[in-house]
Amino acid sequence: MVKAVVVASRGLCSSLLAVVAAGVLLGGCAPAPGPGAGGKASAGKGDQELLLVSYAVTKAPYDRILPLFQADWKARTGQNLTIRASYGPSGVQTRAILDGIEADVATLALAGDVEKLQEGGLVQPGWQKELPHNSMITESVVVLVPRKGNPGGVQTWSDLARPGLAMITANPKTSGGARWNFLGLWGSNTQSGGSEAQARTFVSNVYRKVDNLPKDSREAADLFLKRGIGDVLLTYENEAILAKREGLLESPFLVPSPNIRIEGPVVVIDRNVDRRGTRKAAEALATYFSGPQAQKIFAEEGFRPVNPSVWAQVRDRFAPVSKLYSAAAFGGWTTINSTFFSKGGIWDQLFAATR
Repeated sequence: MVKAVVVASRGLCSSLLAVVAAGVLLGGCAPAPGPGAGGKASAGKGDQELLLVSYAVTKAPYDRILPLFQADWKARTGQNLTIRASYGPSGVQTRAILDGIEADVATLALAGDVEKLQEGGLVQPGWQKELPHNSMITESVVVLVPRKGNPGGVQTWSDLARPGLAMITANPKTSGGARWNFLGLWGSNTQSGGSEAQARTFVSNVYRKVDNLPKDSREAADLFLKRGIGDVLLTYENEAILAKREGLLESPFLVPSPNIRIEGPVVVIDRNVDRRGTRKAAEALATYFSGPQAQKIFAEEGFRPVNPSVWAQVRDRFAPVSKLYSAAAFGGWTTINSTFFSKGGIWDQLFAATR
């Protein structure tokens, strides 16, 4: 058994405070041990430290995965490796990396956030081809979580527009999960033969029922499950599975179809690892996430694994979806961010119309 190496986090916390002072909020400044994957690694000299920056709902699997990687890395290289983890809204975490937080590895809620890091010169083009499964390590879908007994009778996407329902979802300006929710709502129309005009009307009607927009999916879930606010929660499937396991969810959640394939990417922050001399460890960690051991843990924590052999073992745990579409159906994340979430984009237009 390898004992985790824990070092003082004062330096990292000071860096995070500097970012907060600049107007960026980071979720988490806690040491977390971490782990490796297949392939040959070169032994390093002395101890080494990595910073993993991730979005809020990944903490549960990483609390289990990172210690396994650390032990694996120690066994293969003889090097003590400390991994610190920071959790928060994906958009906020992306901004923090751009503003100078020296992340070695980032696992964000959507590829669109990684594209922003590429545009900022921190990640080299072609990042998706550097790791297995196009650098995606998890999948999920959007689910509808009603109150006990489902008093609103919600069964499908279209039911969300019914009068009298109060909706809970996070803010697409800060939350990657909220962007997936938005695309799920939009695609429920356009992927079923509906027009853009119909999608605009439907999505506007749903967001008129949203009284507040929490900063991330975890905060939205807490508002609904712990504070009793709202009639229906839109969230990740893995969040609903976690809530059910913790006894916070008393009614079944709903997995509507069509649904969007929520893909979670991992990326090595090229500029940082080359400057810090941490590339080998960072690449090993990023690769480990798609390996069978990590993928089984992701599945146990409610994420749909991308590893085909693991998915074959666990698929019966997840609700079938008759029609899944991806971000590619909207032209990819560059187009999505420009069309929907840029300043003055469709989200801003619809939000202004609902207030």
